[in-house]
Amino acid sequence: MKKFSATTPIYYVNAKPHLGHAYTTIVTDAVCRWHKLCGEEVHLLTGTDEHGLKIQQFADAEGVSPKQFVDRIAPMFADAWRRLNIDVSDFIRTTEQRHKVGVQKLLQACYDAGDIEVDVYRGHYCVACEAYYMPEELDDGKCKIHSTKAQYVEEENYFFRLSRYEKKLLDWYAAHPDAIKPDHRVNEVTGFIKQGLRDFSVSRKSLTWGIELPWDKSHVAYVWFDALANYITAHGYGTDEKRFAATWPVDYHFIGKDIIRFHCVYWPAMLMSAGLEPPKGWAVGGWLLVGGEKMSKTTGNVVNPLDLIDEIGVDGFRYYVLADTNYGNDGDFSYEGLLSRFNSDLANNFGNLAARVATVVEKKCGGVGPKPSSKGELAAIATTSVADTIKEWQNVQTSRALDATWSLIRATNAFLEAHEPWKMEPGKELDTVMGDALEALRIVTILASPAMPRTCQEVWQRLGMSGQVADQRIGTDTQWGRYPGSTKVHKGEPLFPRKKV
Repeated sequence: MKKFSATTPIYYVNAKPHLGHAYTTIVTDAVCRWHKLCGEEVHLLTGTDEHGLKIQQFADAEGVSPKQFVDRIAPMFADAWRRLNIDVSDFIRTTEQRHKVGVQKLLQACYDAGDIEVDVYRGHYCVACEAYYMPEELDDGKCKIHSTKAQYVEEENYFFRLSRYEKKLLDWYAAHPDAIKPDHRVNEVTGFIKQGLRDFSVSRKSLTWGIELPWDKSHVAYVWFDALANYITAHGYGTDEKRFAATWPVDYHFIGKDIIRFHCVYWPAMLMSAGLEPPKGWAVGGWLLVGGEKMSKTTGNVVNPLDLIDEIGVDGFRYYVLADTNYGNDGDFSYEGLLSRFNSDLANNFGNLAARVATVVEKKCGGVGPKPSSKGELAAIATTSVADTIKEWQNVQTSRALDATWSLIRATNAFLEAHEPWKMEPGKELDTVMGDALEALRIVTILASPAMPRTCQEVWQRLGMSGQVADQRIGTDTQWGRYPGSTKVHKGEPLFPRKKV
């Protein structure tokens, strides 16, 4: 069986999850669910980043140890993903022993390759980013992401000689031009490399909350050699080499655009130094803005996704996140936009189609669904919808993929309005109309299931279909004419009751 593996960033545990975290995680989950529909064995890795200066400061402020602090926050992320129906294969915490072992192995490999050397850093540092910046990278001395004043620091650290990897990185991207989605991000990364790469710190001597360097225990690993390494330590690097060889490299790291430099420049260079393959690709998302600003715990404009799912439902929330913004672009979250899309796409379109089909079958066909015709006006539309949906999921464009699926929903609603089966008498003509509508809805239910797995399973069962919609296969089960007919169709409660805007 073909395999597909993806990772989210590991999220920093200085506060509970917010919408920005949920956005990337839901996209990753939906893409993984799509690949399962394609018959692939899927692995989704997520987790929490638990070391660093910020954690030490937050723990000190609360009068607890850093471990006590992270042990309280990390489960909030695991619980959030459970409530958002994220199908997690592995959840790694950077305080786990398996991670420590792998990090120290990676550090030692790069050190033995001659790419880690002691030096003195003099410059600016943003605590919120856990990143060093040159003056030209700041806005009047402030971090451009967090709008906070960067601190001037001067300390002896170990440095990774990133500057030695300019040509290797450019050669690798030239050989893998499709490695980054969307495509324009490749030029951003290669442009950054061509400007010249600076060596970066891999350790902090002034910090104790972290993983010690294997050759110098007076230093702990700096955030990028610690956090980024989760992608390999979770796959067995340092603890299960047979498993690691079978599962690395992953297909996609799903990340936000603000960490592209670290993931697409630092990380592959680190792996090359250690004699390891870079990941096969990266899917780089934009930001979900609130009032035109990036969500940030520093600025305080965060939205708790769990506050929304109680009102809008898990699948309603997942759909909005996936459908409202082209992946790779910035999106602007608003409560009004959430309700508007819920009412338009879900209540008026998908929910209305499922309800009206079941109602007519119940009243006119004795509650038993007729078989579809071998070909009809909806068959060609369904074929196009399936092809376009496949294309966009493969390109990690969730909003366009869902729009391609919704084109079949819209066409089927228009088909019913044109034929008005509720006015027809029982008979062959009615059966043809309703059989085709049922078949279109069956196909929609498969295509939409990565976004709304629970709702689509409910519709699947209401159509009288057996088994799990998640076990269907793109290609075979999305061909026109697979609805068996003679199955009991149930209307059930409204899938998406309209919300007051």
